[in-house]
Amino acid sequence: MHRGRDEEQDEFELGILRTMYELETAVRRFPGLHVRHSPGPFVDASGPNVDLESGLELPGLSADPLDPEDWWHRPVADWLARQLRGYRQLADREPDRIAWVLTGQFVGRGPDGEPLLANVLPVAGLSDELIAEAEDRYRTFFDAGRDTAGGSRRPSP
Repeated sequence: MHRGRDEEQDEFELGILRTMYELETAVRRFPGLHVRHSPGPFVDASGPNVDLESGLELPGLSADPLDPEDWWHRPVADWLARQLRGYRQLADREPDRIAWVLTGQFVGRGPDGEPLLANVLPVAGLSDELIAEAEDRYRTFFDAGRDTAGGSRRPSP
């Protein structure tokens, strides 16, 4: 995370999660958690969330779900790694952004199909070490770089 540790700690109920194990434990204990990549909860609460392409105000904050889907039969840590995989590139382009965990009321879907949450409660920040651990896991256990837009594949006969 790119800001001072004390500043980050003050924003979150549970402080900063530093390992995938800590994140997985939080997800198992508290269903309904999401991850968001933004300047942080205080900045997000200071104004409306606007879709940059259309200019329309969104009814909530866009976030990615951390609860695995019912069809997911791999380890929870794999799901979490996949949900976090794009953060490092975003942080490199926009260093004022952090990864943080939140919960809130589902109020719709954003333009990319992501959940939109209102009445947001910041839960925890994610450390750079946790993000690096997630990236390592993703590269190790996934066919990284394969296009997933095509949906399901059938094995060749």
